[in-house]
Amino acid sequence: MAGGKNRVRFSKLYTWAGCFRPQSPLERQQSMSVGGPGFSRVVFCNKSEMHLQKPYRYKSNYVSTTKYNAVTFLPKALFEQFRRVANMYFLLAAILALTPVSPYSAASLIAPLVFVVGVSMCKEALEDWRRFIQDNEINNRKVKIHVGGGKFEEREWKKVKVGDIVKVEKDNFFPADLLMLSSSFPDGVCYVETMNLDGETNLKLKKSLDRTYELDGDEEFEKFEGKIRCEDPNSSLYTFVGNLEYGGDVLPLGPQQILLRDSKLRNTPFIYGVVIFSGHETKVMQNATDPPSKRSRIERKMDKIIYLLFLVLLFISVVGSIAFAARTKFDMPNWWYLQPDNTTMYYDPNQAVLSGLLHLITALILYGYLIPISLYVSIELVKVLQARFINNDIQMYHRDTDQPARARTSNLNEELGQIDTILSDKTGTLTCNQMEFIKCSIAGTAYGRGVTEVEKATARRLGKDPRQLEDASITEDRESSSIGGEGSDVEMRPMSSNSHVKGYNLKDERLQDGNWMHQPNAEEIRMFLRILAVCHTAIPEVDDATGTITYEAESPDEASFVVAARELGFEFLKRNQNSVIVKEPGPNGVPMEREYKILNLLEFNSTRKRMSVVVKDESGQIILMCKGADSIIYDRLGRNGKQYWNATKAHLAKYGDAGLRTLAISYRVLEESEYEQWNATFTKAKTTIGSDRDELLDKASDLIERDLFLVGATAVEDKLQQGVPECIDRLAQAGLKIWVLTGDKQETAINIGFACSLLRQGMHQIIVGLETPEMRAIEENGDKNQIAKAARDSITSQIEAGNQQIKLDTEDDNPHALIIDGKSLMYALEDGLKQELLKLATQCASVICCRVSPKQKAMITKLVKEGTGKATLGIGDGANDVGMIQEADIGVGISGVEGMQAVMASDFSIAQFKFLERLLIVHGHWCYKRIALMIVYFFYKNITFGLTLFYYEAFTTFSGQTAYNDWYTSLFNVFFTSLPVIALGVFEQDVSSRVCLQFPALYQQGPKNMFFTWSRILGWMANGVYSSVVAFFFTTAAFEIEAYRNDGQLAGIEELGAAMYTCVVWVVNVQVAMALSYFTWIQHVFIWGSIALWYLFVVVYGSINPTLSTTAYKVFVETLVNSPMYWFITILVPIACVLPYAVYQGYQRMFHPMDHHLIQEIHYLQKHITDPDMYKQERTKAVQKTHQGFSSRVKASMTMQETKQRFYGDGHLQGTSEKNDSLPRHVDSLLESPLINGDKAPHNNFAFRV
Repeated sequence: MAGGKNRVRFSKLYTWAGCFRPQSPLERQQSMSVGGPGFSRVVFCNKSEMHLQKPYRYKSNYVSTTKYNAVTFLPKALFEQFRRVANMYFLLAAILALTPVSPYSAASLIAPLVFVVGVSMCKEALEDWRRFIQDNEINNRKVKIHVGGGKFEEREWKKVKVGDIVKVEKDNFFPADLLMLSSSFPDGVCYVETMNLDGETNLKLKKSLDRTYELDGDEEFEKFEGKIRCEDPNSSLYTFVGNLEYGGDVLPLGPQQILLRDSKLRNTPFIYGVVIFSGHETKVMQNATDPPSKRSRIERKMDKIIYLLFLVLLFISVVGSIAFAARTKFDMPNWWYLQPDNTTMYYDPNQAVLSGLLHLITALILYGYLIPISLYVSIELVKVLQARFINNDIQMYHRDTDQPARARTSNLNEELGQIDTILSDKTGTLTCNQMEFIKCSIAGTAYGRGVTEVEKATARRLGKDPRQLEDASITEDRESSSIGGEGSDVEMRPMSSNSHVKGYNLKDERLQDGNWMHQPNAEEIRMFLRILAVCHTAIPEVDDATGTITYEAESPDEASFVVAARELGFEFLKRNQNSVIVKEPGPNGVPMEREYKILNLLEFNSTRKRMSVVVKDESGQIILMCKGADSIIYDRLGRNGKQYWNATKAHLAKYGDAGLRTLAISYRVLEESEYEQWNATFTKAKTTIGSDRDELLDKASDLIERDLFLVGATAVEDKLQQGVPECIDRLAQAGLKIWVLTGDKQETAINIGFACSLLRQGMHQIIVGLETPEMRAIEENGDKNQIAKAARDSITSQIEAGNQQIKLDTEDDNPHALIIDGKSLMYALEDGLKQELLKLATQCASVICCRVSPKQKAMITKLVKEGTGKATLGIGDGANDVGMIQEADIGVGISGVEGMQAVMASDFSIAQFKFLERLLIVHGHWCYKRIALMIVYFFYKNITFGLTLFYYEAFTTFSGQTAYNDWYTSLFNVFFTSLPVIALGVFEQDVSSRVCLQFPALYQQGPKNMFFTWSRILGWMANGVYSSVVAFFFTTAAFEIEAYRNDGQLAGIEELGAAMYTCVVWVVNVQVAMALSYFTWIQHVFIWGSIALWYLFVVVYGSINPTLSTTAYKVFVETLVNSPMYWFITILVPIACVLPYAVYQGYQRMFHPMDHHLIQEIHYLQKHITDPDMYKQERTKAVQKTHQGFSSRVKASMTMQETKQRFYGDGHLQGTSEKNDSLPRHVDSLLESPLINGDKAPHNNFAFRV
């Protein structure tokens, strides 16, 4: 603590308005008086026991993200199971099985239902138990709590109560929403990282009240008391209204004193705080939504199929019952051998209607095998096994973090193959939260030959070696130097292989090792580096063990500037109360320490888009140093300050195209008198108390930030995660739309859009926002209703203008991009306008939403999901992404370095964004086709089996007699046909993973639902009807002409039922073999083993006592095995049943092939060699037309080059055709690489080894 007292007073360096997002006039209007509606919470500080009684009984700090608990599991899980129509039907059938009208024993119907429902409930319980374990890890974190007498003890988070005083130490998360009382620093300030809340990695400064920051020791809290009156729990992360009654005073509270749960204490040894909101009342949990119960589209459609089958079941049952009632009334009196005068009500001619109704119940149970009860449990088992394959996919394992992919719920595997729109967070999802200083422009000369990820991805797309880009950069630098006539005595030599410095990746010998002092523009370079070392708000921290200095900055960009200055000779050493110390080279090159006195700090904000610092050097010279957006700086350059503007502007355009974030660097030397006059104005504005303080500060700053001299510009790479550009490109080629929803400011979001190639040069940007002069003028009045009406009208007109612009640009090939901020979305997401917003967004190639709150992310996701009716995927890594992840049809969490909230709320988790490509294009494609084929086949085999029962009923005058032994029917879906269909669902693949990635457009078969359409479903059902007809009538016809016993008797129900059952088992198993595209030994064992199992069963079961085996007693060994006709129909019936399917498949492949059919031919028949035209055509179709990804950027760049050549080239009349075709032909040639057959692939974007 003593060390902390000697640290710099941060309040001398910062004005607090920049430490948090200021309230807008609208929000200030919404801040009502404490004690009114919505502001009734009372917290007794250091007296948590007061909150155990009403009306102050608040929620505990225990947090749960599970779907169930011990009380709700049974009712909720049963509801989940019996909202499936098939399970509800079999529940009714099981109840009816207890009555005399049932054709089966009760056990044979109840046991399968209990098994199916039990397995599914166990699976749900297991998945929810995993969520419970993860919740416990959070709830059992430790924090120090004041227990009385000035003593603090460690307790679990779940034991924290409202009113408790807690002590949070460095690099720990805050356990609840706290009012900050004091910190280890004497000014009562601390650094907070809010990445889990808003996605931002830059540190926020928080400050305690002046009356409480002296409470900086444990003993100070022995007698501390206070009362907080504040707003009720709400979801607003950026606002807080309340007051603290302490020491007889009432002190106003604002968001700068509030520390939110799941944010992290950084760069501060410890803080003290009192708990205001706990558990589910915290702001981060208020932004969360209850874990949804998600069902895939296929599963929902499957319910409709079961409804259809139930109607068929009801129809044939009614037909049979009417026929039975008619025969009972009119024919029963003539059947003397049935004793019609001595019968029961089930066969009474005098009560034929009653007999028909009772028969209807019997028929509904008898034909129940049309509806497959085992379908759900089979799908559950298949999905669990599919999830195991996802979990164990080594291609999605991240070695650095030891994180594999995880399917946290297996219910939605097939939904992975039907995604239409991806809604992604930015920070930590697309980026690594690392900025690297990679290039710069100084005095009109470009420095740095580093290659960005975007440039590398573009080079690979063009078939170039990215390493060659550095050589080209060297040549370009030499040429530019010779053309400019500025010689240099620095030899361009290969870079030494020094260890990488975090935040710095500049490679240029002209600047490094002090060589910049030999450059013709050495003084400009000196000033450039000096501005980087001085114009910032970073804090140096010295490692006592190693003596190395690290920097804690408010933004990663700022940290990279300071690191770059240090690496080039200007080392920022320390910061005193009102000055900074920099070690820099002197005139003779010898390092020396210089002190720069900080006179004023003009902070950055989204309106100013620049930051300045006024300093006085050791010679007494006053210098204004300024860095900011190039457009802002240009407007403030003096007449003599634009010397390097044209060259710098060209460099900035080049940097922007490479996906780099740029800032212009400038300065101005001030006269003493001019500064004194301006400082008086600035000081007056700074000390103003009122809503116009920020506006006065901006105006005062604008007075001095004039007549600047441009020195150069910086280019920083917002380091994307490895493989992000390639992944986005491949997803775009697969036809997926990608939206970015981020809490970052607009400029940052746009830069990342360019870095990821979601945006590119030439795109028409439609920016919807409220930062206009007209809106600012209205907000100054402060009238809440007027502001809201004006904002709503402004957003409406902007959206209408955007839609109109797209209509007018129909002939323009350049796509549109929509960029909208959270403040605008507050109105755009209202009921009357959200459909127009969606219409505009869906017409744009890219959509970027910035400064959005977690709840707005969820609202946008819901709008896209419900408005388009197509599947959405939300992906993020922080607690601020939980709402979006849960609202989307599929939620994917990034298991990043910080926090696991997104993972805990997700359906699938991966370690890096790049793995999303394989998760969707490979596993999603496979799972969709497997489940779709599995379901239609399941209905096929049950229709084939179930209708034979109906035909036999008709054959026996609808007597209610079943053709099969009870155990035949019970085991049909369990043993004799289940394993092949499970193998189909787990192992089937139409093409390999490598080919899926090589032909990404195949993924569109899922979003277009090509394998689960009604035509396909009804086609398989018709196939089942045909197979049942053949199986029944061929078998009955064969057995009518052959005697089986020595006395000449014909086959009875025992032989007919066993023979027909044999044919059905053969038919459905041969059919699944015909439907498969991919065989392993497992499929062979399961298919042919299931048939063999039937023969084994009928022999073993038939040898049991006839009281148990009944109609199966020795039916095979004594009669069937010796019958040639039995073996003949066993061969004939399967062939006759599958023949139409084989003919149809051959016809389709020959005359109307689907894409995967052609790719299979290419793969197995080497068509890329024998039929190159067909191969080239398929490769052209392999990617969807897209305006996202670096492939579209390359194509647009080619088009622009061709256009320039056509209009400006000297040979455009003679060589236009050749030049127009050369580049596209080069790219097309890359698409013709014979990768499918496994040959060694050339170096291009499609050469994946999966």
